Amino acid sequence: MANRVESELTDELVALLSQEQFVILATVDHETGGPNVNAISWVYAPDGRSVRFSVDNRSRIVENLKKQPRVTITLVGAGSTYSITGDARIIQEKINDVPLKLALVEISVKEVRDVMFYGSRITSGPKYEKTYDKEAAEKLDSQVMEAMKK
Repeated sequence: MANRVESELTDELVALLSQEQFVILATVDHETGGPNVNAISWVYAPDGRSVRFSVDNRSRIVENLKKQPRVTITLVGAGSTYSITGDARIIQEKINDVPLKLALVEISVKEVRDVMFYGSRITSGPKYEKTYDKEAAEKLDSQVMEAMKK
């Protein structure tokens, strides 16, 4: 049975991506041309056609995007696993009003594919906790999410 393929995010996925979320980001490595995979959590979908994320502006992710904008985000949630593919562009090299040197990136969604293996359903999404100062983490998370929503 073929997996479902859409050209944009469903309302359920937009809602899931309206808050900090654990996702896997795959880019094309700027040196090797092979895959480069990272776990990120500052992700936000303003609508079904785009997804924004923030990462350290000195990261390999940013270098990769400057050479090859094609990306895939893997999201586990909403009962399944989704592959969200598109072209990314760096909106801001350094986000204002955030104490870290973060870049803001926006993906133009081209394809959303349900990639869950046959006959199964996700019953709970990945969970994680911040291992540094909880109050500082909450403040930073709030600043980054607000910047992504502008």
